[in-house]
Amino acid sequence: MIDEREVTSEKAVLIGVITQQQNETQSDEYLDELEFLTLTAGGKAVKRFVQKMEKPNPKTFLGVGKLDEVRAYIESHNIGTAIFDDELSPAQIRNIEKVLDCKILDRTNLILDIFAQRAQTSSAKTQVELAQCQYLLPRLTRLWTHLDKQKGGIGMRGPGETEIETDRRIIRDKITVLKKKLLTIDKQMAVQRKNRGKMVRVALVGYTNVGKSTLMNVVSKSDVFAENKLFATLDTTVRKVVIKNIPFLMTDTVGFIRKLPTQLVESFKSTLDEVREADLLLHVVDISHPNFEDHIASVNTILDEIDSGDKPIIMVFNKIDAYSHETIDEDDLVTEKTKIHYTLEDWKKTWMSDLEKESIFISALNKDNLEAFKEKTYQQVKKIHIQRFPYNNFLYDEYTE
Repeated sequence: MIDEREVTSEKAVLIGVITQQQNETQSDEYLDELEFLTLTAGGKAVKRFVQKMEKPNPKTFLGVGKLDEVRAYIESHNIGTAIFDDELSPAQIRNIEKVLDCKILDRTNLILDIFAQRAQTSSAKTQVELAQCQYLLPRLTRLWTHLDKQKGGIGMRGPGETEIETDRRIIRDKITVLKKKLLTIDKQMAVQRKNRGKMVRVALVGYTNVGKSTLMNVVSKSDVFAENKLFATLDTTVRKVVIKNIPFLMTDTVGFIRKLPTQLVESFKSTLDEVREADLLLHVVDISHPNFEDHIASVNTILDEIDSGDKPIIMVFNKIDAYSHETIDEDDLVTEKTKIHYTLEDWKKTWMSDLEKESIFISALNKDNLEAFKEKTYQQVKKIHIQRFPYNNFLYDEYTE
């Protein structure tokens, strides 16, 4: 299932909708994210199509007129791919393919493709392959032609198995095999976690591309792969970190994203076990992103889904070096101050000051405020360590680096 060949940059159009549940601002932002996903997958978005409607058309997602407009553009500019921002049903994909006559992808398919490119370990590859099979099963449309040479005639009549039925059976069998393989991998990973003893475990969580791997590299002095692209990290990495006189384990996990496909959440349960079993979560946030508040809400939703929302959390607002805000001239009496004009100090006085969780502003890339971050992490780890080992006098006294 996983194709490791180099992906050439292919041109694509992006398609989204503005509905009652998704206003114009949200639609633009989702399409920005979809464009970044397309770039990460090796494609190039050349145009966007957006339609206002009460709800997506159950047959063709878009209206007939808008779909004809998309088809005319695709034909005139020789575009090979159309990418939709929402998950399409099998019937919608078939109907759209008939009209557009090109490759149709939805957000889920695109994310799965990126995951397939990024998967390195046996565990990640198996999880991605399982998610792909589960996504593919209801969407099979004569992808293979291995029964084309069967002919009728003497001895060939009767209720045979159609090609689509054979394909479905093959996929179901593969899903069963992959699930068994994942169970074996889960057992191995459980043994690995057990062998780590009672050391305090700290997990980095957050939206994709917020700088978790960069922070991991700085704190643990390791060389985890980090890149300014979505889902640079798929494989869970664990490193031993020592701050002052306490050693603990730090885990770098896969980033979350809005509209995360349910197949991925199910397939990556074993990876998310690292988050479930962590004693402390470092929720990393890209403060320079204009919609970082939505990212926080998305991550919190997924943490609640995997029963990890009530763990001790430190909010780490990263990328302060990249943060910028718009200014209002002193003689400007018309412009109203909004969030786009907030400085970092203004943000600290908002809901962030009422946070029950600990919070810190840092730049992992430039190592700004890193010592304060280490101190805050140390104090939280120390609390957990003392609860776990109440009679531990530590190997040596606390000191300042």
